Amino acid sequence: MSKPKMKKTSETGIFKREGKQGTRYYVVVDVGVKENGKRDQRWHSGFRTLRDARKSRAEIIGRLDRGNYVAPSKLTLRTFVEDEWLPSIETRLRPSTFTSYAGNLRKHVIPELGSYRLQQITPSMLNKLYADLGGSLSASTVRYVHSITRRALADAEKWDRLARNPADRATAPKLVKPKQLRTWTAVELRRYLAHVSDDRLYAAWRLSAMTGLRRGELLGLRWRDLDLDSSPPRMTVAETLIGARESSTPKTAEGRRNIDLDPGTVSILRVHRKSQAEERLALGPGYQDRDLVFCGEDGSPLWPRTFSRMFDRHSNAADLPRIPLKNLRHTHATLLLANGVPPKVIQNAWATRT
Repeated sequence: MSKPKMKKTSETGIFKREGKQGTRYYVVVDVGVKENGKRDQRWHSGFRTLRDARKSRAEIIGRLDRGNYVAPSKLTLRTFVEDEWLPSIETRLRPSTFTSYAGNLRKHVIPELGSYRLQQITPSMLNKLYADLGGSLSASTVRYVHSITRRALADAEKWDRLARNPADRATAPKLVKPKQLRTWTAVELRRYLAHVSDDRLYAAWRLSAMTGLRRGELLGLRWRDLDLDSSPPRMTVAETLIGARESSTPKTAEGRRNIDLDPGTVSILRVHRKSQAEERLALGPGYQDRDLVFCGEDGSPLWPRTFSRMFDRHSNAADLPRIPLKNLRHTHATLLLANGVPPKVIQNAWATRT
């Protein structure tokens, strides 16, 4: 920055300037020698009191001595995140994780703090952000935002954009002990399946209830993953649908697994395959054949959120206690436990390596 017109103070390396906004103090330090042989001086501005300037100068001198000094920069948080950090991590993360990181920063952090210089971000600014977000988001979501922000600023520190990571000294909200998961009883589950027995996706609801598949695993299932003629009939969980056009393999080896199918579910899947073949024949060339077991009438992938909303509508129409779709998985486990199936057997059924 250009040197403003200032007055020296009694403190070495500290200047002051009188202006409309009152007195401001500035710190100047020598960081080396330029190529032309002149002193390389860096100015640090914005201190309201001589005490703050004195404290900052001592910290700057200390960082110079330790070799971790970071020169003042006008780089904003928004520019750092969008132009440096996100491009650097995109190839190192799963697509779904990258989308989540970018979305949370752009929705919750950048609108509030993006215009500030990166070096202006303080722990108190982050604490205020978390408190404001807590008015509309759960504590776990705010902690997730904090975790992403902390990781981004940690890289800023590593890349000499920051002297210290302010998120290390910020305080994320405490997690409240989660409430006990609400699941359906065997009677309620039977009522739901009876209610959706005429639904086009009845096989999906049945398979979810009988196997404990996750939503993405269910919607990413392909016919090549099913062997209905083996003994016993089984399916392989090999892919997870994230969005209508995005899928991925399971995060862990345990996520890829074989699951045995009961005879009733196999019969329902056979009927579903026949109905799907009729839809393909009726639509002709316009059908998108992606080998998906559960898809739209034109063969296109189902949006995961849309699938969850369908579950909610069916549950309400059946006058059942409201539970999220993911709790159908927990209902499956709860009913198995109630029927004497050991927890280890359930765990293996959910995560058996192929």
